[in-house]
Amino acid sequence: MDTQHAPLFETVRLGPFTLPNRIVMPPLTRSRSSQPGNVPNDWMARYYAQRAGAGFMITEGTQIEPRGQGYAWTPGIHSQAQIEGWKAVTDAVHAKGGVIFCQLWHVGRVSHRSLQPGGEAPIAPSAIRAEAVKVFVETGPGEGELAEPSEPRALTTAEVEELVALYAQAARNAMAAGFDGVELHCANGYLVNQFISEHTNVRTDRYGGSLANRLRFLEEIVEAVAGVVGAERLGVRFSPLFESTDEDRVYLGLVEGDPQATYIAAIERLEQAGVAYVSIAEADWDRAPDLPDAFYREARAAFSGRLLYAGRYTPEKATWMREQGHGDLFAFGRPFIANPDLPARLRRGWPLNEVDPATMYGGTDVGYIDYPTYEESPLAS
Repeated sequence: MDTQHAPLFETVRLGPFTLPNRIVMPPLTRSRSSQPGNVPNDWMARYYAQRAGAGFMITEGTQIEPRGQGYAWTPGIHSQAQIEGWKAVTDAVHAKGGVIFCQLWHVGRVSHRSLQPGGEAPIAPSAIRAEAVKVFVETGPGEGELAEPSEPRALTTAEVEELVALYAQAARNAMAAGFDGVELHCANGYLVNQFISEHTNVRTDRYGGSLANRLRFLEEIVEAVAGVVGAERLGVRFSPLFESTDEDRVYLGLVEGDPQATYIAAIERLEQAGVAYVSIAEADWDRAPDLPDAFYREARAAFSGRLLYAGRYTPEKATWMREQGHGDLFAFGRPFIANPDLPARLRRGWPLNEVDPATMYGGTDVGYIDYPTYEESPLAS
C-alpha cells in the first residue's frame, strides 16, 4: 500500500453505512441514457458497477421531472421506465458491494425550449436569462450542438410549492429504484442555486428578498426529501464560488456578494435538518484557487455530519485536507471516468489512465465502459 495516502483508506460512517474508504465518485454527466425517454440502460449499469470500489458513488445529475432537463440524453427519475432502468444499475452496484446515491437535479433556467415539454420556456425563480453557459440540444439521432439557454419564465408561488412535492416524489422513485440515498443538486447555477443567489432571485414573495427567504426553497425540499428517505440518507451539494473565470467551458455557478456568509448560513440549515453530508464543489478551472481557509474552518464548525470536497482534487490535497480535519470524503471526477479501479490504483501507487475528453459526453460505449483496470492494461504485464 502507498502509505502516503493511508488516511484516504480509513473506513468512515456515512449515515447507516460503513464505507471502505474516503474516495468518492462524484456526479459526472455522461449523457448515455437511451432514447426516447432518457432511460438508464445496460451500459450505465456496467459503468457504475465497474466503479463500485469507491467509498460510495453519486449518480450523474438525474432530472426530477421533464422540465428539469438542460442537456440532451441525460437520465431522469420521473417515469416508470427510468425507475426500472435505474433498478438495473443499483442491482449491479450492490452485487459488487457498492453504495450508490441518486443525485436529484433540476436545471431551472439553464435549458432550451427544444428540451422543454411542448417547447415552453424554461422555469426559474425570476425571468432572468442565464449567461456565460451553454446547453446541449439534440439536432438528430445521436447528434447535437451547444446552444444559448432560452429566456425563462418566473415561477408562481404555487408552482414553487408544487416543485417541492416533485422533489419528494423523485426521492420516492429513487428509493423504489433501489438507491441507498439521494443527493440534492443545489450547486452550479441550477434551480436551487438560482433561488439561493442574489443574482438570479429577485422575487418579492416568501422565496425572495432576504437571504433567509432565498434559502427557504432549499429548506423546504430538504425537509420534504428527508421525510421520504430519512435525513441519514440525504446529502446536499453546493458550489460556493469566491471568484469566477472567463473560460468558456466552465460553469460552476454564481459568485455572491458574500459567499462565505451565504453558504455557511445554508450549511447551518442542513445541520439543523441532520443531513448525512454536505458536498462542496470547489472551482475546477485551470489554476483555480482553493477555497479560503476560513471557509474550511467555518464549514467544519457549522456541520457535524460528513463534509465531502470535490474539484480537481489530487490524492495529496485530499490527504492534506483529511489531516487538517477540514473534510471527511473526497471526490475524484475525471480520474474515475478513466480509471474504474481508481481506489485500487491510489492504494497501490499504480499509474492512472488519461481521460479522453472527446468521449466524455454522449456517444457510444467507447470512452465509457472500455477503460481498462490496471490489471487489464499493458502496464501490468
